[in-house]
Amino acid sequence: MDRLSDRCQVLADSAPERLLERLEDMIPNLIMAALIILVGHIVSRITLKIMARGLNVKHVDPTIHKFSMSLVRVTITVMVTVMALSALNVPMSSIIAAIGTAGLAIGLALQDSLSNVAGGFIILFSKPFKCGDYIVCGSEEGTVEMITILYTKLLTIDNRGVFIPNRTLANSTVINITGEKQRRLELRFNVSYSDDIAKVREVILETVKADSRIHDKPDEPLVAVAEHGSSAVVILLRAWVDTKDYWGVRFSLMEKVKNAFDENGITIPFDQLDIHMDRIHGDK
Repeated sequence: MDRLSDRCQVLADSAPERLLERLEDMIPNLIMAALIILVGHIVSRITLKIMARGLNVKHVDPTIHKFSMSLVRVTITVMVTVMALSALNVPMSSIIAAIGTAGLAIGLALQDSLSNVAGGFIILFSKPFKCGDYIVCGSEEGTVEMITILYTKLLTIDNRGVFIPNRTLANSTVINITGEKQRRLELRFNVSYSDDIAKVREVILETVKADSRIHDKPDEPLVAVAEHGSSAVVILLRAWVDTKDYWGVRFSLMEKVKNAFDENGITIPFDQLDIHMDRIHGDK
C-alpha cells in the first residue's frame, strides 16, 4: 500500500514536468501554425487586391466581380485553416474525415444556406439582373447593390437595405425594370365629353414632341382614346424613352400636359354626384 502511494506521488510530481515538456515540444508547431495564419491573411489580401484590379481592367460585370471575390475569400480561408491544422501535426486523414463529417452535418443543418449558394450561381450565370439594375421581387423592390454567395442586397428608393436570399430570387418571378435601354411610357388623361378630341390629341402630341428625350423609334408617340369613362373620356399616351429618363419624363409630361390643357381651354373633369330631392306628397 505504501509503494502504491509512493508511485502515485511520483506520478503527480512528474505531471507538471511532462506538461511543460509537451508544451515546449508544441511551441515550434504553434509558431508555425500562427505564421501560416498570418501569411495566409496577407496572401489573401494581396490576392484579392490583384484580382480586383484585374477584374476592373477587364471591365468585368460588377455582379461577377463581387461574387468571385466573395468565393475566393472563402476558398483561401478554408485552405489556410487546413494548412494550420496540418502544422499542428493533426493527421491529414483526420482533417479530411473531420471536414467530411462537418460538411455532412453542416449540409443537413444549413440546407437553406446551400440552396442560397446554388441560387447565387444560377443568378451569376443566367444573369436575370446585375448590380445597378432596379428589380421587383414579390413585395420587395430596389436597386441591386451587391450579389454575394448567400444573399442579394437591394437599396430602396428611400435608401433602406433589403437582403433577399438568393434561392428566393432564383425560384421567384423577378421583374427587371431597368434591364433594357428603353422603356415605353404610358400615361392616361381624363378630358371632358364636351372637348374636341382632335384638339386634345394635337395638344398632347405638341407637348410630347417638344421634349427631346422622347424617341420616334421603335414607334412614334401614340395618342388615342382608351375608354369612355363614367365622367370623362380617357386619352392614352404611349411613347418610348431611355430607361434612365423614364421618371423624369413622366413627371415632366404630367405637369406640362396639365398646363397645356389650361392654356387651350381643355377641361379635366372630376367625379361629381348630383342629388335630386323630390317632395313627398302630403309634406308642406
